[in-house]
Amino acid sequence: MSLPTTSRHSVDVPQFRRRYLALIVICAAELLVVLDNTVVNVALPSMGLQLRADMSGLQWVVDAYTLTFAGLLLAFGHLGDRYGRKKVMIFGLAGIAVMSVGGAVAADLGQVIAARAAMGVCAAAVFPATLALIINIFTDAKERALAIAAWTAMAGFAIAIGPTAGGFLLEHFSWHSVFWINVPVALLVLVAALACVPESKAEHVGKYDPLGIALSLAGITILVWAIIEAPHNGWLSATSIGAYAAGSAAVVAFVWWELRTPSPVLDLNLFRNRRFSLPALAIAVAYFSMFGFLFMITQYFQGVMELTPLQFGVHSLPFAISIAIGAPLATIIAQRIGTTAVIVFGLVVMSIGMFIAGQVEVETPYLGPVLVSMVLMGLGLAIVQGPATESIMSSVTLDEAGAGSAVNDTTREVGGTLGVAVLGSIVASIYTTQVSPKIDAIPDAIMEPYQKAFARETVVSVIEIVKAPTNPVFATQKADLIHAMKAACLEGFQLASFVTVGAAMTCALAVALFLPCRRPEGNGVLLAWRGSEDADEIS
Repeated sequence: MSLPTTSRHSVDVPQFRRRYLALIVICAAELLVVLDNTVVNVALPSMGLQLRADMSGLQWVVDAYTLTFAGLLLAFGHLGDRYGRKKVMIFGLAGIAVMSVGGAVAADLGQVIAARAAMGVCAAAVFPATLALIINIFTDAKERALAIAAWTAMAGFAIAIGPTAGGFLLEHFSWHSVFWINVPVALLVLVAALACVPESKAEHVGKYDPLGIALSLAGITILVWAIIEAPHNGWLSATSIGAYAAGSAAVVAFVWWELRTPSPVLDLNLFRNRRFSLPALAIAVAYFSMFGFLFMITQYFQGVMELTPLQFGVHSLPFAISIAIGAPLATIIAQRIGTTAVIVFGLVVMSIGMFIAGQVEVETPYLGPVLVSMVLMGLGLAIVQGPATESIMSSVTLDEAGAGSAVNDTTREVGGTLGVAVLGSIVASIYTTQVSPKIDAIPDAIMEPYQKAFARETVVSVIEIVKAPTNPVFATQKADLIHAMKAACLEGFQLASFVTVGAAMTCALAVALFLPCRRPEGNGVLLAWRGSEDADEIS
């Protein structure tokens, strides 16, 4: 079957120029919500110093956004199908502007985390609407493939420029600027969307599934809380084990309910198709690796290398450039050798990059393993993301495109959330265990008790210790402590990198063994991705 020339979903299809103007606005909305995933990483050290946040607090600043984002994507996708995707996207953009003000004026860490969580809710309203609108605006198969390629590239671009944009802002302003910048951008995109984006909604929408939404959000939230707080509570403490059990029970209950309810928020039957489920797993693992890597590299650049935020942004540019190069290259190669080989290759590249990152030591120069690891991580992510998205969307029909898009989005965010939680907690556990005895041995003449407490929690405290005036008599002790803190942090990085390598290589093996190499047949959304000749053959 060939793709239908008209959508079965209600949409006002604009003329050629208006279609691409709408695409620009939609991609700008996508840029805003994805950028908020990564731009805050650069501000974490500044937040930590001013708000006295420990490692788990900084993890929550990142994960509060991704957690609510991931947990509510499916719910807002359903609301968009029912009430109109443009309406829901407008609501989300307005909410991001308002909640960003809340984050900018926050007086303590709890308020920052609350604002980030609220921003994640609003981002969940925007993101699923973007791809669903594109699919319905671009009814021609070839144009749709190009539009979705642009959408995919924008996501990678937003991830890549986050550290650089954040570094520029923090060089000239305080950490509050990563929130303030959202306000005019969100309002500008909102006005443009009102003027340029046509409304779209599904003709037939199933019943709402509040229980499924509640169970999914509860399960992932409890599990992430347990992992982030494990360094404090103990990985095998009664509190942690109880939380693992409660979170797992909620996830199992979610799966049980979704398999039985007539209108599930997540159609688990989609996962029976290996061309859908395995690429979704690959995206989850890729984002697990990437978000964890970005969280750790932030601690490294500003805590170990003692770079300013702008210097951090400049040093992270190779990551952005490698994503920009890898994304179109992966699409071209996938057209010739198929998505399976490309996805496997991308996961292997990320594994190599993460392994190299784990070998970095305090004295390791930037122009070496650090640079190589960033380039490989960026390339690997770009290589996985495009072909995996193509495989997911090619395996569903146009009527299933909304569900496919929602799962694609959700797996990214869940993977990223778990990456920060798991890898950040591994680093925190090893760091605290290694440095606590050394800090306890430091006389109060060098460090005040509150400084010691902060130094036990995060390597970011190095910034404050270096700047603090010290009696020359204690200069050697101070230097030894700083070196020990940096070495402990990097020891945590090493174990975290091994965990990531194991996850990525296991996923690569599963994809290589079980993802079909043959091209799909039928009414897939993205058949034109591989060229009009292939689409014609299938028709």
